[in-house]
Amino acid sequence: MSVPPFSAAWWLPGPHAQTLWGKFFRRQPLHATRVQRLDTPDGDFLDIHHIDAAPGAPRLVLLHGLEGTIRSHYLQSLLGEAKRRRWGASVLIFRSCGPEMNRTRRFYHSGETTDLAFALETILIEVRESPLLLAGVSLGGNVLLKFLGEAGHPVDPRLVAAAAVSVPFDLSRGAHYIDRGFSRVYQRHFIRSLSRKARAKLQNFPDLVDLRHLGSIRTMHDFDNRLTAPVHGFENADDYYARSSSLGWLARIKVNTLLLSAVDDPFLPPPVLDEVRDVARKNPALHLDFPPHGGHAGFVGGRNPFNPIYYIERRVGDFLAEQLAAASPQN
Repeated sequence: MSVPPFSAAWWLPGPHAQTLWGKFFRRQPLHATRVQRLDTPDGDFLDIHHIDAAPGAPRLVLLHGLEGTIRSHYLQSLLGEAKRRRWGASVLIFRSCGPEMNRTRRFYHSGETTDLAFALETILIEVRESPLLLAGVSLGGNVLLKFLGEAGHPVDPRLVAAAAVSVPFDLSRGAHYIDRGFSRVYQRHFIRSLSRKARAKLQNFPDLVDLRHLGSIRTMHDFDNRLTAPVHGFENADDYYARSSSLGWLARIKVNTLLLSAVDDPFLPPPVLDEVRDVARKNPALHLDFPPHGGHAGFVGGRNPFNPIYYIERRVGDFLAEQLAAASPQN
């Protein structure tokens, strides 16, 4: 590993400071993208933001987290890393996470992989000569890992490697863990944003959810039980969590994949990472980097608060570059 092991910044003590720094204090330019709209087979649409590169250059496909957007700081940093390495990049925006509400009754969720598969088909046609790299953060990381596990062997020989950051490997334990202490702040943010979208959808789908139930939601488990599960064909929240958690798919992944998570991630209890370690011991395709500190999609280092070191893009970029080099025909 060419990037030194992560060491958390002394001036960002604790997981919450690490988690919140990027969103509120990191300043970086928004990268210009070309937006492509795909019409889906079920009458909806997907937006993909592209940064083009030279023909044959590697293409990095990115997936965002819960209620993320193209402006999310971790996406912008990974886009910057791709540009620095002269890779192309494509960001799949999940349904309802762009500037325009999606058309169908359904949204997106942690186990929905068909939209990713559909988007990849289009991207692979566009960049026929390019090796493909995948990366997902948080919910997007869970979607990515489940997709890779479902596929088993690569869906296309051009798929070289993947990286998943701050993944909620066990959705049930993650949903309960976020309902404690300061983590309830994140939970309230997600519920407000998701509930706002649900209310907007009621104009076209008045039976989507009972407004009385929507107003009584206080936890992510409540929201998933009242809305996510029934809208997307699950019996209840527990059924959704059981069938969508990436932990159960890790053993089947055949693509070399980096798993980067902090032990102090406020979205996931530490014992879950022990279970991931157990699976990885039997699956050489999984490469683990679990520093003790770093929060959720944080990983901010450096001694000087005026010159932070951001680990995610460096670590992900180096891992993917190493895998590209190993897969090169000259090796």
